[in-house]
Amino acid sequence: MIIPELPEYLTHLGGAEYKGLIISLFTITAMLSRPFSGKLADTIGRVPVMIFGAVVCFICSLLYPIVASLFPFFLLRFVHGFSTGFTPTGNTAYLSDIVPAHKRGEAMGLLGTAGAVGMAAGPALGGTLANQFGLNTMFYCSSLSALISILILLRTKETLHSREKFSFSLLRITKADLFEPRVLVPAFIMVLASFAYGSVFTIIPDFGQFVGIKNKGLLFTFLTVGSLLIRLLAGKASDRYGRAPVLMASTSLIVISMIVIGTAETTLQLIVGVSLYGLAQGSTSPTLLAWATDLSDDRFKGRGLASLYISMELGIGLGAFISGWLYGNDSTKFLLVFLTSALLSAIAFLYLLLFNRQQRLILK
Repeated sequence: MIIPELPEYLTHLGGAEYKGLIISLFTITAMLSRPFSGKLADTIGRVPVMIFGAVVCFICSLLYPIVASLFPFFLLRFVHGFSTGFTPTGNTAYLSDIVPAHKRGEAMGLLGTAGAVGMAAGPALGGTLANQFGLNTMFYCSSLSALISILILLRTKETLHSREKFSFSLLRITKADLFEPRVLVPAFIMVLASFAYGSVFTIIPDFGQFVGIKNKGLLFTFLTVGSLLIRLLAGKASDRYGRAPVLMASTSLIVISMIVIGTAETTLQLIVGVSLYGLAQGSTSPTLLAWATDLSDDRFKGRGLASLYISMELGIGLGAFISGWLYGNDSTKFLLVFLTSALLSAIAFLYLLLFNRQQRLILK
């Protein structure tokens, strides 16, 4: 709801040159918090981890209206990242507990579909609220949506059977808690593929304004509708044909979409490019989540999924920061930004191609 409006909000605060930090600061915190959320999800339970993330989102959205300078804004973005660092980890681990392995891809597609509905409605609603009633109303509505999710979670049954009571000793992170080596391959693909996500969410609001789109949230709606349309199909396809083949198709589509976006000169071309990226992103995310769950030890599913999310946040954060730096508020740099994203996704495709061939040779 709030992301499309934040670049202009930051400009009003006098920080136009720091737009890359809007997403990257958020994702840095999310990434740093993942080892904690993964460990806590495997010890105190999935539901408490989800609730903590939702509470952070509720509080931060309430505080944006009182921010009047750059430092408090960036501090708030940094803290806000805990919401993404905790809730999706608990959410995905919870889902993996209640779904059979042969339907894991489909289940992750369903989870992604639910998220995509919010991601489709949120930007459009946020843009409308900001234009009609002002930014403060938009922030309060964002906070309200987080409050509703907290109320739902309070009535949700825990799925982790062997639970511990929370103690501060659980916040002691060991080397083993930092990353699950079993999920290294999907994590590597996630870093390369999610770079484009950081670039899109950082640059698209300005690009949309450049080609004459007033409601900046509209482009995110096209993106998430594209993602929504494909997630269930991609999840089922990965269950049937394998994770790597589906990811080869999705990473190649990321390359195509980045080129279409980067060369866009009209509203229609930009919408087409963003919609194609939505299809690509909607195929990539649930497939990688299912793959990471396949590879994770049943005792440490939270840690395995947290490791994948760390990779996602690393890719998004790098994409946001580097694209913001390359762009530098210069509209002639749009092509450079998105060609960089295309190149990294092309590397992911080539890696998957080699990996798939190697797996076939092993099976023979």
